Amino acid sequence: MDLDLRKAVIHNVKEDTQDQLKDTIVDAIQRGEEKMLPGLGVLFEIIWNHADTQEQKMMLETLEQGLGQM
Repeated sequence: MDLDLRKAVIHNVKEDTQDQLKDTIVDAIQRGEEKMLPGLGVLFEIIWNHADTQEQKMMLETLEQGLGQM
């Protein structure tokens, strides 16, 4: 991913409240627009990098379960 894009995504949400972050995530998922997907990837990267091993394991289990239901 382009470094400028990563910086722009982080800059655009850095001061957002939890409700604003949730709205951004829900909106991107509901719209299903390709242009929003890199932004969600950056947000996931931040979550992953700040999670401990147990939290990462829970994320992986959730992904596995969700993919299994598709």
